[in-house]
Amino acid sequence: MARPAPMRQLPQIAHVDVNCFYASAERAFNPALEGRPVVVLSNNDGCAVTRSPEAKRLGIALGEPWFKLAPRAREWGLVALSSNYELYGDISARVMELLGRFSAWLEVYSIDEAFLGVKGTPAELLELGGQMKTAVRRNVGVPVCVGIAPTKTLAKLANKWAKNNPAFDGVCHWESVPAAARERLMRSLSVIEIWGVATRLTKRLNALGIHSILDLARADPVMIRDRFSVVMMRTVLELQGTPCIPLEEERIGRDQLIFSRSFSTPLTSAAGFRQVLSVYGQQASARLSRHGLQAKLLTAFAGTSHFNARDVSFPTVSVVLPMPTADPVILTRAAHALLPRIVDGVKYAKAGIMVTDLRPTGNQAPLSPFENPHEERHIGSLVEDITRRYGRGSIGLGFGGIRGGPDWSMRRDMLSPRYTTHWDELPLVKAA
Repeated sequence: MARPAPMRQLPQIAHVDVNCFYASAERAFNPALEGRPVVVLSNNDGCAVTRSPEAKRLGIALGEPWFKLAPRAREWGLVALSSNYELYGDISARVMELLGRFSAWLEVYSIDEAFLGVKGTPAELLELGGQMKTAVRRNVGVPVCVGIAPTKTLAKLANKWAKNNPAFDGVCHWESVPAAARERLMRSLSVIEIWGVATRLTKRLNALGIHSILDLARADPVMIRDRFSVVMMRTVLELQGTPCIPLEEERIGRDQLIFSRSFSTPLTSAAGFRQVLSVYGQQASARLSRHGLQAKLLTAFAGTSHFNARDVSFPTVSVVLPMPTADPVILTRAAHALLPRIVDGVKYAKAGIMVTDLRPTGNQAPLSPFENPHEERHIGSLVEDITRRYGRGSIGLGFGGIRGGPDWSMRRDMLSPRYTTHWDELPLVKAA
């Protein structure tokens, strides 16, 4: 009697996403938040950027301003927290390091999601997804859902299905679901639900009679390419099961770096802006040095609040740098070119700088008469090393090193402890 042929182990892609990441990171160290509605607020405690499932059930919309929610917070039992970026960054790093143990191919797509290259039979892939889900929950303390499919686009769709259908218990292998059920799901979802399709594209697709994900999956890829783009054609092919978006081990190549923050207290003078721009210039230098990059163009900008109808001012200036550089002195001086455009007395709510035309350090060495002494002494990398060792604010050049001054730094009045990155905020466990 002939033996049955072994089941083929086809390469697949797993998409792992942390559920309500910011809220889940907070709950990992504060179990009292479990079961309670939680919102995490944006910079300066402005609006809700993350809502726990309980907060969503209260009807709280993404982006809802905190001042509108605050009056009913006690009635709802709503907990609001400031964005704890240090904690979230460290939790993210732990999740990604752990996921990397399950595959030789890991692409960190964002702070809370990643793609992995996996292989196995349907049963093996479902077991692997369950192992990843259990390991992250047990070792890091945050819940994840896993979607596994032949393509990235279908893997994200499978993850969304796993998250919204309790029957999957957080893990969905696309091809293990009957074709009829997959078709029903794709017919029920608008094309705006698919990865990479936004409002404007949705309107254009609707005009062609493409309303659901199933409509898009059945569309002619060549027609979609001609009417839209090659990127959109790849989405159609991915929905049809043809991989077109490869896994990337590391995302290399940066087009720009932006440093921008809303102020906790509006700035009304060029003198206050001098310190802000100095700090941003030095942060840009440190980030460029960290990634081995230099910039050729710096743009500085500021703006009043969109809710301020009386004072409207959005000054901006672009400075072409004399040579590609990461020197904090040159970047700070370039940022200060915005100061003459600041109108005294106007309440500015935000400022920032953007460095562009980035290129690898040493890619274009200047002639000796034009060499920059600060660059030769590696001032930028020195400031970055000290900051990394002793914390932000431990060192600064010129106005960027002045302590105190105007109260423009970000307000975080409801900040939880940075449990994993600051010695004096480590969690304490009391043995009975």
